[in-house]
Amino acid sequence: MAGHSKWANIQHRKGRQDEKRGKAWTRVIREIMVAARLGGGDVGANPRLRLAIEKAKAVNLPVETVKRNIDKATGNLEGVSYEEIRYEGYGIGGAAILVDCMTDNRVRTVAEVRHAFSKYGGNLGTEGSVAFQFRHCGQLVYAPGTSEDRVMEVALEAGADDVIGDDEGAIEVLCPPAAFEPVRAALEAAGFRPELAEVTWRAENPIELAGDEAARMQKLLDVIEDLDDVQEVYHNALLAE
Repeated sequence: MAGHSKWANIQHRKGRQDEKRGKAWTRVIREIMVAARLGGGDVGANPRLRLAIEKAKAVNLPVETVKRNIDKATGNLEGVSYEEIRYEGYGIGGAAILVDCMTDNRVRTVAEVRHAFSKYGGNLGTEGSVAFQFRHCGQLVYAPGTSEDRVMEVALEAGADDVIGDDEGAIEVLCPPAAFEPVRAALEAAGFRPELAEVTWRAENPIELAGDEAARMQKLLDVIEDLDDVQEVYHNALLAE
């Protein structure tokens, strides 16, 4: 898209995630506890827990902390019980936003999310109001210069749905959530290391925002992401520098 780079937006998102490492431990711990509670503490039989532990390693969460919180979630230790909640709403210029939370107090969380939306120019919507604009999928992104033909060959054979190249040469691999691990493993075995690899909600129809609108949207996203109970924020805005 003229004036916008999906690759730049992905790198920007990675950079902002790195800036928020201070809260990363809390969010990873919650993810570990919910994954273990829902799917059990056996890492070999619980793909969601495996992904959560990988996130824990990426932010240097101590192994003892990981184990202790798995034990809490599976009933071996007393601990706080978290529930998952998703909020949907609109940001600047009608951009769609999904907000995934984990909380031990639903009333507090919805009040904080609603306040953030209303104060910074957004609108909290009802369930289903924007989720249809996103695709739940595994996403792996490879830097410009990677062989698209070879990535496509390996990815599709391993179960990917689509391989997309952009104008700057970056390559995006999409797959069903259940195929994420085998697709990533096959690509890594072939020598391809992703810049970004996650199970995500991918926007199907991005909206371009520039100037003041882009700045206001970024502020809204920052405020929402900084809320204690927020785990992930997904949106369909392409923000120009």
